Amino acid sequence: YDRDLYRHWVDADGDCQDTRQEVLIAESLEPVEMDERGCRVVSGSWFDAFTGQTFTDPSSLDIDHMIPLAEAHRSGAAAWNAEQREAFANDLFNDDALIAVSASVNRSKSDRDPAEWLPPDPGYRCEYLQKWILVKAAWSLSMGPEETLAVRIGLLGCTPRPQPPTTQQP
Repeated sequence: YDRDLYRHWVDADGDCQDTRQEVLIAESLEPVEMDERGCRVVSGSWFDAFTGQTFTDPSSLDIDHMIPLAEAHRSGAAAWNAEQREAFANDLFNDDALIAVSASVNRSKSDRDPAEWLPPDPGYRCEYLQKWILVKAAWSLSMGPEETLAVRIGLLGCTPRPQPPTTQQP
């Protein structure tokens, strides 16, 4: 695994706001304040679901890849081309893929899967595991035996995540 294979924090839409800034803007609980160029978030209010804390300084936050890049690499992304790896690393289309969290907690997570790490806030663990499964499935990434067992055990007693309504085809 080489992190440089996963080009991240790109400005895909050319508005001078990279993926990190886009997530900060989207997740702020109040309108963000931008730098003079309108490219970088300088303040806002973010709820860190991993810890249950609220932050107002974006420099205290990391943008977490729900599925860490190294974990994705081990789970099938090693076979992807550069465009697929970049799309995964900057996935703004899947609301579950990226999340603003405490920098220190994100670094404690590192590249570990749910068999080795869960969010410190027990109230978020069910949602975390549900999102883990959804992002893995969306990107056709595999789950190892220990990871699968940890997810299954962790989901015992959880309320199923609401699914969008399906439409009937004639």
